[in-house]
Amino acid sequence: MNRFLSTLPVLLSLLNLVSAAQKSVTLDIVNAPIAPDGFMRIYCIRLSASCSFPGPVITAQKGDSLSVQVNNKLTDGSMRLSTSIDFDGLNFDTDNVYNEGSPFVTTCPFGPNTSYTYGAPGNQTGSYWYHSSLSLQYADGLRGALVIYDPEDPQKDLYDVDDESTIWTVADWWHNTSTVGLISYNLTQIIPFLTGLAVASSKGRGRYNGGPAVPYAVQNVTKGTRYRFRLINISARTFFTVSIDNRESFFLYIIEADGLPTQPHEVNVLDIMPGQRYSIVVTADQPADNYWINTILHGGNAAFNLNLNSTLGRGILRYEGAPDQEPTTPMTLGPQGAAANALVESDLRPLFPTPAPEPDYNLTFVTNMPVNKTIWTINDIQYIPPNVPTLIQVLDGASNDSDFGLNENTFVFPRNKVIQITFPPDPDNELHPFTLHGQNFWLVKSNSSGLINTENPIRRNVAAAGSNGTILRFTTDQPGPWFSSQRLPHL
Repeated sequence: MNRFLSTLPVLLSLLNLVSAAQKSVTLDIVNAPIAPDGFMRIYCIRLSASCSFPGPVITAQKGDSLSVQVNNKLTDGSMRLSTSIDFDGLNFDTDNVYNEGSPFVTTCPFGPNTSYTYGAPGNQTGSYWYHSSLSLQYADGLRGALVIYDPEDPQKDLYDVDDESTIWTVADWWHNTSTVGLISYNLTQIIPFLTGLAVASSKGRGRYNGGPAVPYAVQNVTKGTRYRFRLINISARTFFTVSIDNRESFFLYIIEADGLPTQPHEVNVLDIMPGQRYSIVVTADQPADNYWINTILHGGNAAFNLNLNSTLGRGILRYEGAPDQEPTTPMTLGPQGAAANALVESDLRPLFPTPAPEPDYNLTFVTNMPVNKTIWTINDIQYIPPNVPTLIQVLDGASNDSDFGLNENTFVFPRNKVIQITFPPDPDNELHPFTLHGQNFWLVKSNSSGLINTENPIRRNVAAAGSNGTILRFTTDQPGPWFSSQRLPHL
């Protein structure tokens, strides 16, 4: 054998080791004033002296060893003082499950005047985000974008610019603390006061009814350039309908969903649920001007919340050479009727398809909404939070279904089996985003249509369950205690 060829794998391995780096980030969580929509809250995250919402963007390169030191400097007792951070969409392996961040399932929260350093995997690439997983604490502001870039992205020929300036997030901004809001919701089932924020890069901007005219977030572009915008919904409960004015015939190509590449798919308007991420490619081929980025907020009852107003949370796409002003065209809801080429999630196809395996176990998740109460059931068993946290029970030796309380919905599965989760159609037409920690799932049936696709469905880690029903499958090839959840209803 040729000596060079025989040593090539070793050389390539050494090159990979050299190219990988230790990416260290320090996040201080503090009580300090911040007002992204003009309404002052006392909570923020910072890398240095300046606070921001969303929190600082975390970036890394494929293969990097990501180390995130979180310093808990919270002092305001009207909000939760402990915390625990989840890196949503990153799949921690069994040896590192304690860094996954689901409190009382994989880890324990840590209190004020303490620090914890998370070691996050760098073997994935794509668009992700981080947030507090302790109760609803991230609604207070503890959330931000996380992107792992792939120098050998198989779709890099489709775009020219992909950097921190092209990370978009959409978010809700709450005028109550999460502790007060949760108490109010549990008593009334009415969603507390919130506004919607559009974000270009790391600058969260929005307005609320009767509030100041906070400048809208601006995305600068150069004519003729193709941009990969990484759209991340970091909301606590709100989904958004996103479009760009003057793009009726061609808006964007979707090339990624939740960190995994998809075949380029053309649409001009899309819905994005809390926790979901899409990469969209937009070519700046319009006349140099200012154009509205429409981020239409959905969630709650407009009769109770006057902030559910499509004029309040928007962004501006500004071409080089355009005046520094808002667009002169009227605000719209984006393409409507025959002009709308809206995303149908079931039309997405993975760039590297794998068939969904047949299931070994079946679970059925149902959400019921009687008056002043939300009831979650799995296989007809109502969920009731356990008195002893799941993690403590596992550490004490619990390893079978019978070791856990029936109503805590803890299931112990053998390794390397396939689990199917079915969400039947919701008669109340509610939408609930479902997320699975520790692994991605095959979206066998999207809520967007009646199509059942086991041949080449996309894989992701957040999907909507609602009026049409949803089916997903995953494999138990990652031993550990993993958390799955549905968020509050969204319509």
